[in-house]
Amino acid sequence: MIESNAEPELDENRVIAGESPEEERRFEASLRPKILEEFIGQEGLKANLSIFIEAAKKRGESLDHVLLYGNPGLGKTTLAHIIANEMGAKIRITSGPALERVGDLAAILSNLKTGDILFIDEIHRLNKSIEEVLYPAMEDYALDLVVGKGPSARTLRLGLDKFTIIGATTRLSLLSSPLRDRFGATYQFDFYEDSELAQIVNRSAGILSVNIDNETSKTIAARCRKTPRIANRLLKRVRDFAEVKNEGIITLESTHEALRMLAVDQLGMDAADRKILRTLIEMFAGGPVGLSTLAAATQEEMSTIEEIYEPFLLQLGFLERTPRGRLATRRAWEHLEIPFDNQ
Repeated sequence: MIESNAEPELDENRVIAGESPEEERRFEASLRPKILEEFIGQEGLKANLSIFIEAAKKRGESLDHVLLYGNPGLGKTTLAHIIANEMGAKIRITSGPALERVGDLAAILSNLKTGDILFIDEIHRLNKSIEEVLYPAMEDYALDLVVGKGPSARTLRLGLDKFTIIGATTRLSLLSSPLRDRFGATYQFDFYEDSELAQIVNRSAGILSVNIDNETSKTIAARCRKTPRIANRLLKRVRDFAEVKNEGIITLESTHEALRMLAVDQLGMDAADRKILRTLIEMFAGGPVGLSTLAAATQEEMSTIEEIYEPFLLQLGFLERTPRGRLATRRAWEHLEIPFDNQ
């Protein structure tokens, strides 16, 4: 079975995609909580982080470097902004792919003041030369630069003010050990409970001045794949549907109709999820089948199936990863209303 470390291709038109296109990020930013107390869910993480922040503030020190990891849409970027607000610090934002040259990173680091925070999204995508510059910057607050070329080249060390790096990643395994070890605190984001997601939907509806009842918010929460970003996106689509089809009034009936048009079922699966399961069942008798074969049959990239679709299908118990390949479980057959063939 061939596994891939390539970055998955993201379908930005997919309403239940964990990633968000650029035009939706401003919408998401308007819904973000500003302080830790407003952040719903991740209770264990919040408890540890609040002590971590309070201790640093009492000592008058910069926060240790923080690494946040978990699936897309669970709140890593939001939490980075909250940490900056709680620390009363300025935050600079960049991403692994955006840092192409050592000079890009050096320019950012040299402009950071004491206590400032540098948030690096997709930190697992930093190239090796950038990583090597980060090591002394994170450990010794110094930049080691090579001046000149050939025999006359020399190393120049520039001191930096004490700052904090917050890294965010969806693929912790792709971070090198030396980089991971330089973070003083590492926090994992878990999927959310439906009750927490219903609270998030209600909070977002209030910010958007949308009237929504508890049953409707619970319906949206149940179909958002345990991910706040998707919950907010579904709320937006439900609001749009009600605006056009129901005189702007969101009801449980209009919500069900909107979700039906979006092909999002009661478990949060969409047409792409069902296509993968149907391909497994109808073409390969439920499997097991290798990832490369499944990718070819569904016309999807292997990394897209592995990183985007499979985690949720595994969580639902509809898919198994076996040494021989992917296998559709009996629950998947039953959900798709296909008679189970127990070969």
